[in-house]
Amino acid sequence: MPEEGKEMREETVGSFERGSRLLDKMLGVADARRVRAAWREFAPDFERYVVTFLSGEIWSRPGLDRRTRSLCTISALAALGRDNGLQLNIRMALRNGASRSEIVETLLHLAPYAGFPAAWDALVLAGRIFAERSRARHPEARKAAGKKRGSR
Repeated sequence: MPEEGKEMREETVGSFERGSRLLDKMLGVADARRVRAAWREFAPDFERYVVTFLSGEIWSRPGLDRRTRSLCTISALAALGRDNGLQLNIRMALRNGASRSEIVETLLHLAPYAGFPAAWDALVLAGRIFAERSRARHPEARKAAGKKRGSR
């Protein structure tokens, strides 16, 4: 919520609460809290802007489902070379129902419009996120790979 002494209008409070709930859904509660705490630490107003306007208003609009919004957002962030936002939004896209192949196809489609280097950078970042998620989901595979390396 806002800093002490700063009042928010009723409609803004509604957008903030709606945005908070949506971020929890799109990132998972633990990751949403971690990301928001990081924003709050260096710029409390930034957290409020993102939660109230971006999440509470823009992402909450009717007309596009979250999967489609995620793919549009990934494309825009990749074209602009915004790696922090791209990383966060790739993670959200996976939770919003986008598949790895849809994310890769979105980034490939971007190449002739935004440039092959922008698409390449975004594909590398997406690959890292996919690998990280696979390792987190299958820790036994990571242990087995470590044992194979150690037995050489």
